[in-house]
Amino acid sequence: MEPVIDQAFAAALYSDGDAGLDTGASLAAADPASDAELLRRGEEFVRRAWERGWLPADLVRVVRRELDEHAAGLAAGLIASEVRRYERLPPRWQSQLDELPPAPPANRPDRFSYASAVLGLYRLLLRLPAIEPVGPPPGAPRDGLRLPPAHDEPRMLTRIRALLAKAEATGFPEEAEALTTKAQELMARHSIDEALLAARTHSSRAPGARRIGVDAPYETAKAILLDAVASANRCRAVWNSDLGFSTVVGFASDLEAVELLHTSLLVQGMVAMTRAEAGQRAGGRKRTKTFRQSFLMAYAQRLGRRLADGTARATAEADAEGAAAGPSGAADPGLLPVLAARDMAVTDAAERMFPRTTTTRVRGATDPDGWTHGTAAADRARMGADAPEISG
Repeated sequence: MEPVIDQAFAAALYSDGDAGLDTGASLAAADPASDAELLRRGEEFVRRAWERGWLPADLVRVVRRELDEHAAGLAAGLIASEVRRYERLPPRWQSQLDELPPAPPANRPDRFSYASAVLGLYRLLLRLPAIEPVGPPPGAPRDGLRLPPAHDEPRMLTRIRALLAKAEATGFPEEAEALTTKAQELMARHSIDEALLAARTHSSRAPGARRIGVDAPYETAKAILLDAVASANRCRAVWNSDLGFSTVVGFASDLEAVELLHTSLLVQGMVAMTRAEAGQRAGGRKRTKTFRQSFLMAYAQRLGRRLADGTARATAEADAEGAAAGPSGAADPGLLPVLAARDMAVTDAAERMFPRTTTTRVRGATDPDGWTHGTAAADRARMGADAPEISG
């Protein structure tokens, strides 16, 4: 006789709609002896996801996006259970594991509801496509979880993180501007120093990649903002709108800067949008969706210009400093050729990962007030030391 779990899977996982899901959940709920096998097979689905390029944060994000928060918790429980079998985990996995949502208790509120939610999750995991890997899958299986030793991040990134956290927390726009400007200065200098050091030591490090969630609503504007931040930090961003993330390709220190700055600018933009929207409502305005869309589009576009200008300015200043210092005892490759070589390496890596990218027509902003307020918010979040405001 076919095992109960096989019957439940056949009914629920390979059909669409609720009828098959209900049948499968009824079969699984009626057989408590199948609980262990249900968990084991869920771990196997997670393991297959690793082989297809997914990371823990990716899985939880797509489950939350396609199902709900309860299902995201179920996925987190499966992930935590599955990774216990590995002796080694790839870099950055521990931070993702630490941020997993709590797993709900088994068989609550009742066995049928729990089985239905689990099988709905398995149906989604089964159908996940393969995506571009951004790191190696977990290492060899072994009882117990032993994580690699943690590496302290560079002191410069710690300072940048602290500055951006203060910028997000302050209630004074002028203070946020100053803090964010200082953080951007440190990012640009850190990137240049890393590039020169790698060239002088003939480092063999190649560009890597990192996935960053781009969540609804207004995901187009958020993706444009991320692309602007990535470009300003000598990275390339490729947006997967269907799965709700962008893959950013670049060198490790630049990827860290992109994630930090994008998160902070998005937080600052949402705060500014909320304030501007409150002012619009106080003036009698009722519709807000077009206002928000136009606000964030303007915010992303204007910041893109400012970020690009700030990077060019910082690079010119560093190149001038190097020229004024003159030749040193060690062979100095020169800043501009070094940066050009890194840009080429990033472009080559991105094209290998994504040989068939397409461009997407962006829907235009339709709310003049939203565009005006978004542009003003971007100007207040100006990047680069002593950057002049954009006029016209």
